[in-house]
Amino acid sequence: MPLPLGAVGQKSVLCADQQSILLPMCNLYSNTMSSTEVRRLFVVRAAHDRLGNAEPLPAIFPKGMSPIVGMDADGTRWLQNAHWGFVLPQVSKKTGKPIQPKAVNNARDDKLQHSRFWMKSFEDRRCLIPATSFCEPKGRNPATYVWFGVKGDGVRPPFALAGIWRVFKGNYGGDENREMITSSMVTTTPNALTKETHPDRMPMILDPNDYETWLTGTPDEAFALIRPFPADSMVIHQSGEGLKSDPAGLDFPR
Repeated sequence: MPLPLGAVGQKSVLCADQQSILLPMCNLYSNTMSSTEVRRLFVVRAAHDRLGNAEPLPAIFPKGMSPIVGMDADGTRWLQNAHWGFVLPQVSKKTGKPIQPKAVNNARDDKLQHSRFWMKSFEDRRCLIPATSFCEPKGRNPATYVWFGVKGDGVRPPFALAGIWRVFKGNYGGDENREMITSSMVTTTPNALTKETHPDRMPMILDPNDYETWLTGTPDEAFALIRPFPADSMVIHQSGEGLKSDPAGLDFPR
């Protein structure tokens, strides 16, 4: 598997604030763009597109593979699938042997500069996460699935979520070993539109003018970009029980 230049394996660090790291936030989003559309939108040359024949993804869950846009040390942007969620190894309490790991798929903005779990990735490995919508459930038994997006042209105007990445190399539970890129999505305080569904957090949507700074700026410059996306620039695309995907006109079952 091709990895970005300078990528090295990362060991998971269990922090004192591990409990807050694992709190559920945004656990579902979609990216129904083609790889050609992603390359055009995020200025990635075809030679650095490592997706292959990528299909649209109307539902992306933690531990799923989905595209991210990153940058090598020489400034080359690349497009590659990543495992959604930093891998947090787990062992069986009964046997002491490795079991399926947790996927830590949300990175709180107030932890990025202080938590050892996030800090190095935020400083050195920021990425763009292409998306066409994201979902927050409201209530339980049954939950209402609320899909948010941005205003613009087309059925599902595309956007980028702020992300960070690192390489995982090691045991993925049982006898399975993996080497792969992993990503996590930065979350911040909610705006007026999303707060009604999730009163604590929302994914950080980047303004297109800020893509370059998020990828190449200093940690302080990148951190200064973190803010709730304007509510009046967003829309609720769909809302209802059982809506666990957002095919946005594609011929996919929900």
